[in-house]
Amino acid sequence: MARRVIQVEERVPLLEALPLSLQHLFAMFGASVLVPYLFNQAARQAAGDPNLVVVDPALVLLMNGVGTLIYLVLCKGRAPAFLGSSFAFIAPTIAVLTAGGADFHANFSRALGGFIAAGMIFALAAAMIAWAGTRWLDIVLPPAAMGPIVALIGLELGKVAAGMAGLLPDANGARVPADMAIGLTTLALAIFGSLLFRGFLAVIPILLAVLGGYALAFVLGRVDLAGVAAEQVFSFPRFTGPLFDPTAILVITPAALVVLSEHIGHLFVTGNIVGRDLTRDPGLHRSLAGDGISTMLSGLVGSVPVTTYGENMGVMAITRVYSVWVIGGAAVISIAISFIKVLSNLLSTIPVPVMGGISMLLFGVIAASGIRMLVEAQVDYNRARNLILTAMVFMVGISEVSLQVGAVALKGMALATLTGMALSLVFHVLERLHLLEEEPRRPAPTRSSADAAPRRPELV
Repeated sequence: MARRVIQVEERVPLLEALPLSLQHLFAMFGASVLVPYLFNQAARQAAGDPNLVVVDPALVLLMNGVGTLIYLVLCKGRAPAFLGSSFAFIAPTIAVLTAGGADFHANFSRALGGFIAAGMIFALAAAMIAWAGTRWLDIVLPPAAMGPIVALIGLELGKVAAGMAGLLPDANGARVPADMAIGLTTLALAIFGSLLFRGFLAVIPILLAVLGGYALAFVLGRVDLAGVAAEQVFSFPRFTGPLFDPTAILVITPAALVVLSEHIGHLFVTGNIVGRDLTRDPGLHRSLAGDGISTMLSGLVGSVPVTTYGENMGVMAITRVYSVWVIGGAAVISIAISFIKVLSNLLSTIPVPVMGGISMLLFGVIAASGIRMLVEAQVDYNRARNLILTAMVFMVGISEVSLQVGAVALKGMALATLTGMALSLVFHVLERLHLLEEEPRRPAPTRSSADAAPRRPELV
């Protein structure tokens, strides 16, 4: 029996939508609140004050939800994506936060000015693309480059996911058996749930895997509920205004290059998952504008920059639930939780190995979708240019080579994207100048009439 597919515009009954939205919230929660945690930790270490808070995690959840709703509206409800905290800005923000005196709140306000400038770069890029169109993407990001770039989005996060799942040695070279058991159990539940569940259970395997992993962690004594009931039930996020400092802006804005390349890759992944060309409808310009405006708004109120999240793309690929109404529901829940302290504290008790086990599958699915792009595009590797493009994108992406731009190190998928775009443009120019030798395509293998109809490969 074919599994149910919930399409992008399809509305889902409330009782079904709630667990589907919670599934997306669980997938993004751990990574999204990690960013403000790292900022606060850096400020505390520099100040020697263990209680210093420069950015409120509840405000981050609020702006993640608000930013996602803005994105969905600007994309006319045709591009399902959840906006979470961007990791690309961590290094430059910490550099600004820990420099320039002991007033760390003022330092973070200067970083907020940099976030707004980065969001303006996105808005400017969106305006340029709206004017120039997207045909240039076919030239600078052909399938031979785009496929491996998409694969790298998942592959470069593989080590992070395995570490979170307890499968890699910690800083002391040790492994914790309980964490390994929790991570592997959660991963197994997600895998076999995706394959074996039927009916409504088939669209919530990630949620059920998180709950199952959480239950095991509780039995093994790896869940600390002490701080959940100690906090007040309701609270308002703390807002902070920006300061516009030229130095801070110059330090932070290069990170926009990383997010820009990441955003394009994510839109290709999402389009591949839902089976639509989202770069043309609703358009890359609308998607970039949604990300840029949401980032600017976050900077205005004291939150962190946002970006489309791979975790949520993985959830869509596994569950085949693409509804923007489900994504919007997750955004509304994120906004509500930002005001309900006890719920945000309860979500914070989800052990890291649980999210690590889930992330191994989600990131792996994204990597597989890059390979799927190559297969569906029928990339001919008898042509040297295709072989070289794919080879160089992979090598730059996994070799850990980096290019320093101010306080930002371009590496991994971001640098691989720039490399692939540059090589593709060079190859295009050489081809137009008739300097490339014509390479005949190898004839496609003949097939019998029984298998003549092409079959669309599945992600799962």
